[in-house]
Amino acid sequence: MVPSFLFKNDLPKRSTLLIEDATIITMDNQRRILKNGYVAIDNGMIVSVSKDERKKNNFRAEYRINARGAIVIPGLIDTHIHLAQALLRGAADDLSLVEWLYKRVWPLQGNFTERDGLVSSALCMLEMIKSGTTTFLESGLHKRYGNSGIAELLYKSGMRGAISKMVMDGKGYARASGIMHEGMIEDRDDCLKEARELHKRWDGKDSGRIKVWLAARSLGAVSPGLYREISQVARELDTGITMHLNEVREDSEYSLHEYGMLPVMHMRECSILGKRTVFAHMVWATDDEISLLSNSGSSVSHCPSSNSKLASGIARVPEMMEKGVNVSLGCDGAPCNNTYDMIREMKIASLLQKARTLDPKALRAEKVLEMATVNGASALGLQNEIGSIEEGKRADLAIIRIENEHCIPSFNPISTLVYSCSGSDVETVIIDGRIIMLEREVMTLNEQRIIEEAMDASEKLIERAGINIKANDA
Repeated sequence: MVPSFLFKNDLPKRSTLLIEDATIITMDNQRRILKNGYVAIDNGMIVSVSKDERKKNNFRAEYRINARGAIVIPGLIDTHIHLAQALLRGAADDLSLVEWLYKRVWPLQGNFTERDGLVSSALCMLEMIKSGTTTFLESGLHKRYGNSGIAELLYKSGMRGAISKMVMDGKGYARASGIMHEGMIEDRDDCLKEARELHKRWDGKDSGRIKVWLAARSLGAVSPGLYREISQVARELDTGITMHLNEVREDSEYSLHEYGMLPVMHMRECSILGKRTVFAHMVWATDDEISLLSNSGSSVSHCPSSNSKLASGIARVPEMMEKGVNVSLGCDGAPCNNTYDMIREMKIASLLQKARTLDPKALRAEKVLEMATVNGASALGLQNEIGSIEEGKRADLAIIRIENEHCIPSFNPISTLVYSCSGSDVETVIIDGRIIMLEREVMTLNEQRIIEEAMDASEKLIERAGINIKANDA
């Protein structure tokens, strides 16, 4: 049972809404941008997107939102986040990935209580809502986080999301064997049992707003046999798989040493590749691996801030897209990014590719917005439901105020969004036709209480884990 103090109100009802006088970035197949347009919403669905005043006047709305001076975009879709890491913000700075894991992240998460898991997840969802993210893919939950409670929290928050149960049968990362904190080790059968139970109870709830996936741990923590079993269970449950892969050079070195092949080829042998698989990172993917990803229909979640902060490298996003790989965008976790702000993530994604390739057009603003919307929807198999503002899709939208000192003048609304805005410019968020945030006030979650609980829980966690965050690890 999720503590009631995390919530402000019950889940709002789906309203008949009219958003008017807006600049609408539709992200439809024609990539239309409608100035002074409107969006009509009924029973959770978008029923009209137009500039036709006569049609607008004929629409009977319970609630009208004047969006003059704002842009309306599809709700942002984060395809790689760690709900249980929001509580670790600033607790693992300036370390490389393997050190980051065994010195800080695993010892801290290995001391989590269920209450910590819920408070961290609430803080993460709160930040996502306030920065315009409406849908997310969780990258792997441990049993100690209280996962059924997290599913209930997701339901009551109003967000759309896929939570993933982590599955493992090892204790290491790549060639660093046995380094996992004892509090993070799980039994393979228990993992699969909990995944099945979560799927049975929560998958498809509220008209499909909640999904339950499987998350395979990284190389070194999962045997080839278990990878194959994960694939089999995912097919049986008709659900997706997500995992970290090719995040650091050690992934390739380990796979070549252990299996005589690169990581993506190893995943092919283990039947993990496919249209319902999302690989996070892919920083070190070779040309052959990129071709294999494309041919299999697998998606990649690009996490530029995380990869940069951990000094993992820069993924070759334009090359992947050129080969036909569906590349979406992810913020990853608070200790390797420090925010869950997808608008800031879009800018970083674009700028990094320009600097890497010395080509200012390597990843244009329009393309990176596709990654955060339509590509994210495709990665989750929801391309017919969300990702764009068009008739017949679910009403997941964000209204972003751009009449301010850091956004004007605005000659191109997409450029303004990607290069000038941040999550704090998001004014209103609608998910599945429900107003979840209105004029910066989140309607479902108790913002002040969550912040207070997170501050208290994080201090107790650091003390319980016996870690001195201020210590110099140099």
